[in-house]
Amino acid sequence: MRQNPSFAMTDVAEIRRLIARNPWVTLVSQTDTGLVASHYAVLLDEDRDDLTIVGHVGKPDDLIHGLGERELLIVVQGPHGYISPGWYDDAPAVPTWNFISAHLSGVPEVLSTEENLAVLDRLVDHFEGGMPEPRRLWERPNDDAFVRRLEKGTVGFRLTPTRVVAKRKLSQNRPAETVEHIVDMLREGGPHPNPALADEMARAHAARPPR
Repeated sequence: MRQNPSFAMTDVAEIRRLIARNPWVTLVSQTDTGLVASHYAVLLDEDRDDLTIVGHVGKPDDLIHGLGERELLIVVQGPHGYISPGWYDDAPAVPTWNFISAHLSGVPEVLSTEENLAVLDRLVDHFEGGMPEPRRLWERPNDDAFVRRLEKGTVGFRLTPTRVVAKRKLSQNRPAETVEHIVDMLREGGPHPNPALADEMARAHAARPPR
């Protein structure tokens, strides 16, 4: 992802927030036969306060990606959407796309069986926690043998990125009144409703220093 200083996102807390709110990521590796991509859910490592993430892949994706042996690129995609030139002022303009994204690169560490089980348990708890009747990993009808068979079909990993490129392109280069108008358009409905993107734009706009 090409960086632009005007849109660079360097605050670790903001990137952590992006990952926490958008755990479904893309894993990309360079292999002997070309690029390969997979899609999995990840979580921030609860024992760290940096950008370390944990997750798992299903076998044989560990071999396909060379997990633990070569660099892995993880793409985190936040809210994104179309921005019409009609939402700007009368100055010449073309359509654009606003977005938030982060690229985390590094060689992941392969987890032990018990560590992988702990990550799988956390993943289930994280997503099941809000259900009316959560189905926990270790609770019936699952039993110990079932869970351990499940684990054997996966490989857990921990990635502490050695390179991070994060970008938040939310019309920061536009006047305040233009940003506010775009936010209104995204919330109004119409052909391109996008309340999640509107919320991120409003949040970023509120944090901008006064000019």
